Amino acid sequence: MSLVRDPASRYQPRPVAGDELKRTISARVLPGVQTPAQYLGGERNMVRKDHGSVRGRLCLAFPDLYTIGMSHHGLQVLYALMNAREDWACERCFAPAVDMEERMRRERLPWYGLESFTPLSCYDVLGFSLQYEICSVNILTMLDLGGIPLRGDDRTLVDPLVIAGGPCAQNPEPLAPFIDVFITGDGEPSLPAVCDRWLEVRDAIIASEGRREGEAGRRQRTEALLELAKSFSYTYVPRFYEPEYRGGRFVALNRTRP
Repeated sequence: MSLVRDPASRYQPRPVAGDELKRTISARVLPGVQTPAQYLGGERNMVRKDHGSVRGRLCLAFPDLYTIGMSHHGLQVLYALMNAREDWACERCFAPAVDMEERMRRERLPWYGLESFTPLSCYDVLGFSLQYEICSVNILTMLDLGGIPLRGDDRTLVDPLVIAGGPCAQNPEPLAPFIDVFITGDGEPSLPAVCDRWLEVRDAIIASEGRREGEAGRRQRTEALLELAKSFSYTYVPRFYEPEYRGGRFVALNRTRP
């Protein structure tokens, strides 16, 4: 269940992260929620890396509660795969229960990765696992609570790349306004390649033009996504296509960029 009411009204969490965020949540939020341990991390075999020693930061986001998401084998495989690389830190986040979301919003705190309590807006890539449609609304909750613009068209290169894969990525249009890139097929070969390529094209644009805001920043992001789309046959970037409907039925997907 989501508490997001108006997509045009963006949640603005206060700038707090890391140990300070963990202490604040532990003191002011967790005493009033059910099963608080699911929001603390620290499990056996958890991997925590120094973000200053890696090239990229990825957060795998499962849009359901911790108890469900942690039983998903695909998440475990991708987590181990990316953390086996020395140049990437891979962390996890799950959807908050309603009581947790209410208290996080009341305290104006950002949603975060369990390993380092890094706000979702501070990762390079945020990857959602789309296992079933009923949890689609939780994606909006996690984006909003994480301080990330809901709609892809409103993001700049300051924001993480929001990608999605899994069974429901085969029917992407319901989530197309909110996901930057859908990835089809197995994640083991595609996820590392997409993450690496995103850093390449993003950093090249920033090195050439600087990191811009507003309309110029949105244009930069479109350029980066176009280069990413050209690089892989298994990615779908919604902003370069326009769905066509007749009588309320989907009939075609028309390309808007060459």
